[in-house]
Amino acid sequence: MSLLTSHDVLTAADRIHHLIAPTPLLSSPAVNDAFGRETVVKAENMQLTGSFKVRGAFNAVAQLSPAARGRGVVGASSGNHAQALALAARHFGAPATVVIPADAPRTKVQGVQALGARIVTYDRTTGRRDEIVHRLAREEGLSIVPSADSHPVIAGAGTAAWEMLRERPDLAVILVAVGGGGLAAGTCLAASHHDPAVGVFGVEPETADDTRRSLTTGRRVRIPPPSTIADGLGHTRPGGLTFEINRRLLADIVTVPEALIAEAMAFLWRHYRAAAEPSGAVAFAGLLQAPALLPPGPVGVILSGGNVDWPRYKTLIDSVATREDHHAAALLR
Repeated sequence: MSLLTSHDVLTAADRIHHLIAPTPLLSSPAVNDAFGRETVVKAENMQLTGSFKVRGAFNAVAQLSPAARGRGVVGASSGNHAQALALAARHFGAPATVVIPADAPRTKVQGVQALGARIVTYDRTTGRRDEIVHRLAREEGLSIVPSADSHPVIAGAGTAAWEMLRERPDLAVILVAVGGGGLAAGTCLAASHHDPAVGVFGVEPETADDTRRSLTTGRRVRIPPPSTIADGLGHTRPGGLTFEINRRLLADIVTVPEALIAEAMAFLWRHYRAAAEPSGAVAFAGLLQAPALLPPGPVGVILSGGNVDWPRYKTLIDSVATREDHHAAALLR
């Protein structure tokens, strides 16, 4: 397969622009004042199916032959790619099968079911989802659409950053969550075409830092199944394609603790009125964690998704309020 380039991102943007929703850039004067620089948030929580994943899914399914679409598609996901693939398949008239963890958030499972895809579940801690996907593809003649490690999916994911840079060409930094690495890789390619000086920083949960460890050692490292509230970022090893791009083009990786992810969710709601799922808030948590690490200039943050059950969302937001109340009480003693 040929080397993926920034031109593939631009081609993807032309291919899918009429299939996806335009998502806004959000700004907050209070946040700008707090950080001493302008910060804009790309609200992909307002995208179709509630996350950026439709970009890669539409770009991938659009390029399949009619015969391949007729046989169907299959992919594995914690939920967001599953919904995206189900929507793209339905649009192109392709049967869809999605392999998801048995403990995936109910909101994501319901979204997949509503779009008519067949669901196959597995145990996140003991199951081998990729083996399940390849077995189904082999036995049923299905085309595999990976959640991240695929040229069309990476190129499609990069269109979010490309849109952001077209609207705000002055951005000096982009922060993006890293799970499978497709969004980060696509963002790097988009930024390299716009201006190689734009620094793309990946952000991972501290407990799911497979990409950070891999970049440190120079080879892909596998970690045990991580425990993190950011269920969409619970990968155990970077993808081969995504790792090669991110190794070349990522400026750095920031890791964030679980409590800060919840704080980022609260921050995004308080200042932008944006409801983010934990995975979707991780990039903003990176800004809260290490603002001094970033080079000067305007910052763009990709809020990658908003699919979270209300009870879980409320619990996480309330936990932040409780910590803030305890902190305020301690200061008054």
